[in-house]
Amino acid sequence: MDPALIVLFVGAALASLFMAWVIGAGSSGATPFAPAVGANAISTMRAAFLVGIFGFAGAVTQGGNVSEAIGSGLVGGISLPVAGVILVLVLGAGLMVIGITTGYPIATAFTVTGAVIGVGLALGGTPVWSKYQQIAAVWVLTPFVGGGIAFTIASLLPRPYVPERYSIPALAGLVGAVLVNVQFSFLGEGSASGTVRGLGHRVLAIDGLAVAVGITGLAALAVATVVWWDVSRDERGGLRRMLLALGSLVAFSAGGSQVGLAVGPLLPLLDEVGVVSTFTVLVGGGLGMLVGSWTGAPRMIKSLARDYSSLGPRRSISALVPSFLIAQLAVLLGVPVSFNEIVVSAIIGSGAAVGGWDAVDARKVLVTVGAWAGSFGLSFMLAYAAAFLLL
Repeated sequence: MDPALIVLFVGAALASLFMAWVIGAGSSGATPFAPAVGANAISTMRAAFLVGIFGFAGAVTQGGNVSEAIGSGLVGGISLPVAGVILVLVLGAGLMVIGITTGYPIATAFTVTGAVIGVGLALGGTPVWSKYQQIAAVWVLTPFVGGGIAFTIASLLPRPYVPERYSIPALAGLVGAVLVNVQFSFLGEGSASGTVRGLGHRVLAIDGLAVAVGITGLAALAVATVVWWDVSRDERGGLRRMLLALGSLVAFSAGGSQVGLAVGPLLPLLDEVGVVSTFTVLVGGGLGMLVGSWTGAPRMIKSLARDYSSLGPRRSISALVPSFLIAQLAVLLGVPVSFNEIVVSAIIGSGAAVGGWDAVDARKVLVTVGAWAGSFGLSFMLAYAAAFLLL
């Protein structure tokens, strides 16, 4: 094996770890528990600790799809060289550091995607328009879908004709129904991923749509029943526990989605090196995100929890339910998605539903949207120019 290749791969791996740390300190480390912190359900430091644990679990068990999309699905006809991988990661992480330093959530998915496409096209790759259309659709629709769902839920929860001892369990049942159909790497047969529903099929030795609907329905009913019992006996405590459970699920989903932004560019290099597995790379990325969450996330958590809108437990639950649903859809599709965009949009929607636009910091929102829009364009131009001149 070429020693120079090993040295370059180690350099790329270190850049990937730095990117993972930045992601943990920024988007994936801050957004999942920001609504819970805003509702005073958990302290900032404890939130940072929990998001690191659940983010690591999600990275290891769900990180494959987005990692493959970033590694080989954005530019056709070319594999990024080691130097190109390092350039992508350094540019993406550098822009993220600016966001963390200033307190504004630069979108990691936008910066990394722009950098990968920029470097790939500069080196002679061809655009993958079908993937770009899919990504653009998710990015454009996320604020409207997430914010709209959050607005609707937050509008219904305070109503006297929708008692919370029923509405909250119904939301929990919906989340349970989705969760039983989520793919995990350890539930499949062989190297394939699998779902809890699929495991039920294998245990019962029965297949078919009716069985799938039955397993999903039973899981939803079981989750809803437990939450109904909890909320009925202690409404305030039940809302808090529901909020923390949702934050944990969103943190898990963040790990599964965001780790691909850090380690995805490394995957095409694994065949050349030949001694490192994809699972090892996912574990390394997950550990980098965990350390980032523990050491760097509190600043961004505070920014997201306090600056965008006035949050209570009901509005926070309203924000986290669509965040979980959109995140899992992105993981399933293998689309790099910004958790800042998902959660911030949901926070704004839930805050506006109850407090009106007075509960939302309009200036902060406009600056954030500008940062999102500029993230992709700036990273693409810098990556294209740097690759064209240096590689």
